[in-house]
Amino acid sequence: MLSAALYFHGALNDFLPHRQKETRFVYTFEPHQSLKHLIEALGVPHLEVGLVLVDGQAAEISVRLCEGNQVDLYPQEQETLPEQGRRFVLDNHLGRLAASLRMLGFDSLYRNDYQDAELADISAAERRILLTRDRRLLMRKVIPRGYCVRQLDPGQQIREVMQRFDLCSQVHPFRRCLRCNGLLQPVSKDAVLDRLEPLTRLYFDEFSRCPDCSQIYWKGSHFEHMQRLIAELC
Repeated sequence: MLSAALYFHGALNDFLPHRQKETRFVYTFEPHQSLKHLIEALGVPHLEVGLVLVDGQAAEISVRLCEGNQVDLYPQEQETLPEQGRRFVLDNHLGRLAASLRMLGFDSLYRNDYQDAELADISAAERRILLTRDRRLLMRKVIPRGYCVRQLDPGQQIREVMQRFDLCSQVHPFRRCLRCNGLLQPVSKDAVLDRLEPLTRLYFDEFSRCPDCSQIYWKGSHFEHMQRLIAELC
């Protein structure tokens, strides 16, 4: 057995028990185990780790440590995603977060019956960032990008994700279907007249429709509410 001294910095402490938070502690391991194996055995998803220093030198997370190494691990920093990278897939417990992301214009896949293997495969095949509260799910090797959402409240979750991925400057609200993620298209009032309630027919003239699920949208009272939310977030 070998041993090394580990220190987890910043938000990585969210995953550690109290006795290991914000302190350097000695951890024993087998020589064949990589640093990735060690940190995930401690409950920290490797996708949450950014900079790794071994004895003060930058290292890869796949490194195999030697006896007595001093290891510092830092969380992933805030990053600005390119347009093709602003695509998400969310696990079954984040339905309201998915709706909020869609409201803000971000491509966000969600179903309440996704299985873990299916989420991992979608993330890998479509290069989507997996958002989840299941740290073990993020430990699957096939997942290229992911983030463990800490907050429980949906209102705080959207703020957390917006900050983590610097999304405020990329917001394009009201262009995606909240129900299925489809891109909305303008539609004439006459084309949807038979589906409108009497008061909606009377007071509104501009409409959009999702080509995938046929859901109709207009700028009702919810529109002002969402505008206020966007202003608060950004």
